[in-house]
Amino acid sequence: MVTVPGPSATMPQISQMRIAMFSDAIPDRNGVGTYYRDLSVHLSDRVERVELFCPEQDARGRWRDPVRLPLPGDKTQKICIPNPRQMHRRYVRLEPHAVVLSTPGPYGFLGLWLARKSAANIVVGFHTHLEKLTELYWQKSPGFGRLSKWYLESSHRLLFRHGQIVLVNSEAMVAIAKKIGANDVKVMGTTIAPVFINTPVTPLREQLRIVTFAGRLAAEKHLESIIAAAQAIPAIEFRIAGDGPQRELVAAAAERIPNLSYLGWLPRSRMPVLIDATDMLVLPSHVESFGTIALEAMTRNRTVLVSRECGITQWKTLSPGLNQIGADETLTDAVLRVASLDPALRSQKAKLARTAACELNEWAVNHWLDVLSRSTAAGVRNA
Repeated sequence: MVTVPGPSATMPQISQMRIAMFSDAIPDRNGVGTYYRDLSVHLSDRVERVELFCPEQDARGRWRDPVRLPLPGDKTQKICIPNPRQMHRRYVRLEPHAVVLSTPGPYGFLGLWLARKSAANIVVGFHTHLEKLTELYWQKSPGFGRLSKWYLESSHRLLFRHGQIVLVNSEAMVAIAKKIGANDVKVMGTTIAPVFINTPVTPLREQLRIVTFAGRLAAEKHLESIIAAAQAIPAIEFRIAGDGPQRELVAAAAERIPNLSYLGWLPRSRMPVLIDATDMLVLPSHVESFGTIALEAMTRNRTVLVSRECGITQWKTLSPGLNQIGADETLTDAVLRVASLDPALRSQKAKLARTAACELNEWAVNHWLDVLSRSTAAGVRNA
């Protein structure tokens, strides 16, 4: 029987580190999947090797995982159960110094088991505001909602118990993580795919003509406010891209509202083009632990309008480049307000946004490297 190797007795240099990331989120289908895909790309240039263990499709579009189940509350997403032997063999070949666990599902728990068996060092990423999501998704089934919340909290508590550190992407999530049971909690930054940073940007048009939302079509995104804004402001074109449980709601609205278009789900490779073609990206979410798409739009020198519930608003360095929906404003009010701003002011704000987003990206990569190396050093000392 093949055994999982233990960590090296000597702490590796950063350039010699090997990292395994376990995520139940399908890459590029939601914020968590996107986060770790982008992070792995950035880290791969600075460490010996980084591998992402997550649901994937082969070249023909077939899922590699033998079992797939619908995600409760969102049938457009799947819970994929991996082949343990295949994951074990990949893990043994990698022989990681550090393991990152980002989700409390089959992949996350398999990663926990492999990390503990090999005595590798564990970093936990915590991305989900559990209480608010269960309130939104299971209002009509409170019993199932309570069961789901209990499962999520219990699962995260288990991950937290074995992690050297828990990383969250906003200050608001720190208290939530500690309430569940995390001891050492730090705020992590968000990286951005290199294509968003390295591709030359185009200037903003003077007149705000196109407003875009891209992301999961789900209750927490407050899509009804975008539909209402499209109805109220016929002079502006509204576009919605994505997939999720509210897809039919959006598609039906696009059929009856002339200035509202539903673009369907778009692959990540088309996101820079979609963002560059818009004048303003909106994210009016009820619940949003960060808001990666807003950061990507900032990187592309675009006007960005977000709700106060988005974790991105808690980053002081990003605030000068963000527009926020006021406490007493509807999205419609906020869109009209931003559209009436002096074009030079909107352009200046967008330039500040790009600079701040690029600086955050570099800080986030270095911070992750620091956390991973420190956790590895702690593991070596305790070995």
